[in-house]
Amino acid sequence: MTINWGEFLVGSFIGACLAILCAALIAIATARPMIKWVIGRFTKRLMEDRYPENIWEMVSALTRTSPRIVVENSMRAARGDVIKRPFGTPRRYLFYDNLVFSPAQLATLPASENAPVDMMITIGPQAKRPLILNIPLLAGAMGYGIGVSEKVKIAIAKGTAAVGTATNSGLGPLLPEERACAAHYILQYHSGYWAKETEILQQADAIEIRLGQGAVAGAGTEISPEDLKGRARELMHAPEDEVLVVPSRFPELVEPKDLKPLVEKLRTITQGIPIGVKMCATGQLEADLEAAIQAGVDFISLDGGNAGTKAGEPILEDDFGLPTIFALSRAVEYLKKRGVKDRITLLTGGGYATPGRCLKALALGADGVYMGTALLWGMAHDQVTKAIPWEPPTQLAFYTGSLKDEFEVEKAARSLENLLQAFAEEMKIAIRALGKTSVRDVNADDLVALDRWTSAVTKVRLVTQPDELVR
Repeated sequence: MTINWGEFLVGSFIGACLAILCAALIAIATARPMIKWVIGRFTKRLMEDRYPENIWEMVSALTRTSPRIVVENSMRAARGDVIKRPFGTPRRYLFYDNLVFSPAQLATLPASENAPVDMMITIGPQAKRPLILNIPLLAGAMGYGIGVSEKVKIAIAKGTAAVGTATNSGLGPLLPEERACAAHYILQYHSGYWAKETEILQQADAIEIRLGQGAVAGAGTEISPEDLKGRARELMHAPEDEVLVVPSRFPELVEPKDLKPLVEKLRTITQGIPIGVKMCATGQLEADLEAAIQAGVDFISLDGGNAGTKAGEPILEDDFGLPTIFALSRAVEYLKKRGVKDRITLLTGGGYATPGRCLKALALGADGVYMGTALLWGMAHDQVTKAIPWEPPTQLAFYTGSLKDEFEVEKAARSLENLLQAFAEEMKIAIRALGKTSVRDVNADDLVALDRWTSAVTKVRLVTQPDELVR
């Protein structure tokens, strides 16, 4: 007997299709009763079981203690070591949400929709070589190797250069390709031993003496050899097996008055570029500011507790430092009281992710705004699809990220340029709506506070207070 394999295969295929079709029809016919039965059984157990046997116990427990804390405590339990969380604190502090702008209308007319708006700022107006930026938005400190990859640093340099603003070296070494692509480069002078050679310092357009930062206060940092390999370690001139330490204190700063000689030394080496300090906001903020004033700094970068970081201990992120809006308000008030507000540039950082927040900070008295996390997300844009859902997007950006080689520099640079340009254009629209044509003319009188607490913190007029009472 001869087998017709063609007929056999066709018949088998048709039979399989019919079987699948029958199974699907049976499933459809029984699906509703089956689902009803399963849900009914689950609901009955949920409503009748005692708490120790009831899955609802998880809901009650996670309502009392948030899922984040449960997971973080599980991480601690797994390793018995300090955990480090990226992007800063998830706590929600008082911020800029209860401040709104008072639009120009009749008593004050809005500016023409075509009116040019001056967005330029000057860092260190009293410096021999002040730093002039086209927009008041700066890329926050992200260190090469210590934080992000070479590709990310180059993309930030290109994106900021395209809009005429500054990038910041962060705690890492000077990356030559980054410096070559950046239009304006702020170098952090930190308590580590790298990036302090004269030839490196002289490549900066401004130097920021890093005393602390909002997400990790003034604590020291240790980086294991496993977390810092390759070129970044070579540029730091660090031995391969050495634990890299960023000390909590500068060896040359024993007391506050020691800051002045350091400022003068850096000013001499760099032939007059702006020299500033970066500090986290403390309860002794006015005393810290006074020490900086006495040292003769050209600018102060003030990092609020809302700030992010590559990896910080939760206790430092959540429980240390003044929130950004408190820090900025107190700093502006003190610098005005000391009569140096026009001489010392004040930069603010910590939680800025929208054009409105940035412009409100400028209205309260900041001269420029540092942005970090928001810029990373903007650069990543649709490149995050290379990571999610199996990996977090940070794996594209971090120096130790498993997907860092897939990060596209030119695409990220264009995304960052677009983001910063869009922020600036949106802020221009708002400035015109206030009846003004310069970002430097926006001030606290352009704001009203929606609640008493925000009004008390910022000294902005309460919304219920008529305008004539304050004139």
